[in-house]
Amino acid sequence: MDEIEIVLASTSKARTRMLTDAGVAHRCDPAHVNEAAIKADWTGRPEALARELARTKALTVSARYPDALVIGADQVLALGGNVVDKPGSKERVREQLDRLSGREHRLISAVAVAHGPDIVWDLVDTAHMHRRADSDSFIDDYIERVGADVANSAGAYHLENLGAQLFDKVEGDFFTVLGLPLIPLLNFLRSHGALKK
Repeated sequence: MDEIEIVLASTSKARTRMLTDAGVAHRCDPAHVNEAAIKADWTGRPEALARELARTKALTVSARYPDALVIGADQVLALGGNVVDKPGSKERVREQLDRLSGREHRLISAVAVAHGPDIVWDLVDTAHMHRRADSDSFIDDYIERVGADVANSAGAYHLENLGAQLFDKVEGDFFTVLGLPLIPLLNFLRSHGALKK
């Protein structure tokens, strides 16, 4: 049986690291979809938005690799019923951290797999994140230590690093928090013959 090529429709360092560490050989090819336009027109639930973004990415890249299994993924941060965008700049990191301080939010991670013109599998998983109320001095120190990189992360944190100190409690799968429901994805790839059983 020929080996099935796996393509990640992203250049996310966290997602490619998760796949690589789990022994999944893959190539990365970003989808370059207009996420802002999709979000601007969206009126549905945050979970459905995450799924739509993941599916759009997978299908966009699958057109370039019709024989491969193409993985699209996205993560949405929801505060109540509202989607909160990534800060985008170091200046907005504090604003977002203050907004989430002492409150619960949801990290909704979606993954979709395309083969040719079809989505053959998808999944949405949610982690409930309970932010502790931080002091101004802690946040000053946090921002200084983490640098500008967290401005491109939902919630302005990386849970696997210093961001763990921002939380009282996390309910949900660790891989979902990192942006890819890895275990269900591995199960699908195995059942589809892309990984050894």
